[in-house]
Amino acid sequence: MQLKMSAGGVIRDGLLEKRSGGLLQLWKKKRCVLTEEGVRLHNCDAPSSAWSSKAKELPFERMETVDCVEYKRGLVYFTVVMASGQEIDFRCPQDCTLWNAEIALALVRFKNHQAMQASRKRHLHTAHLGSTGEDEEL
Repeated sequence: MQLKMSAGGVIRDGLLEKRSGGLLQLWKKKRCVLTEEGVRLHNCDAPSSAWSSKAKELPFERMETVDCVEYKRGLVYFTVVMASGQEIDFRCPQDCTLWNAEIALALVRFKNHQAMQASRKRHLHTAHLGSTGEDEEL
């Protein structure tokens, strides 16, 4: 099942390198769009009209953490860990705004928003149950 993230709420858009999952594990440039819902990765060799249909989506609801930050030769290496246990490796230049920090902060905001919504639902559910009068003393 593939979730479609909305184009609204774009936090950052730019280039990032992703390590391929194949035997050679080559670094491939990707156009990365960070939104309020997750990360969308587009092939740089695809025409812009094909970006929406060929994108790999990493929704925050399936993302566990941003991990393994290492600085080496002017690059920052980091790993996005999905809830399924899948690890996706990335790298970006150290001298620009760091993608790992941007993704981690957006993930925290998303998880906090989810927790607040769950808390509100529990509170409303509890308040509704309490208003039935079943627990009132006679």
